[in-house]
Amino acid sequence: MSRQILQPGVSCTFSQFFDLPFTIEDILAEFDCTIDRSPIDFPRKALDRPLDNLRHELARNRQRIELVNEMARREALIGPLLFEVAEISNQRINVEYSIVVSEHLRGTVDYYIANQNLLVIEAKQADLVRGFTQLSVELIALDQWTKSTSPILYGAVSTGEDWRFAAFDRANKVIIQDPQRFLVPENLETLVEILVGILC
Repeated sequence: MSRQILQPGVSCTFSQFFDLPFTIEDILAEFDCTIDRSPIDFPRKALDRPLDNLRHELARNRQRIELVNEMARREALIGPLLFEVAEISNQRINVEYSIVVSEHLRGTVDYYIANQNLLVIEAKQADLVRGFTQLSVELIALDQWTKSTSPILYGAVSTGEDWRFAAFDRANKVIIQDPQRFLVPENLETLVEILVGILC
């Protein structure tokens, strides 16, 4: 029996999935996908330079900007970190990138590095749980959007100070939710090593 979470003819954007009052299991089932909560074997790349400048910039921004909304967190914390990662890995970042696959898989993603199919989104209201649901749907859309044949697509949801990763096993249609949360600045080096590893 159909759950009827998504109604035919009624469009739904990525950001609207954040507000749906359903479990992630039920939402993913609408796309014939499941969730697996287990550690992800991340690719990692050791850094050949210190992150002192990035650490200083993030600390300065936290002192100078009140992190009261999504835009402030994106500009003060998430953006600078991702631009540093893009510089190290020699990649370009698409900001507010539009994806349209179907009436239920459409909208804009916050950050998208196309060469390696990495999505990063800012968790609205600093809610990583519902933000992870939105990220999962965006990864499902990316699976159908990209021409890449990579078996795994990666994504992260972040408050700027707290990061959580997902991987989409495309063949088995499984969203893998890594249980570890990476904190900034405490886990900054590890976080950057993982992001650079994904992109290299």
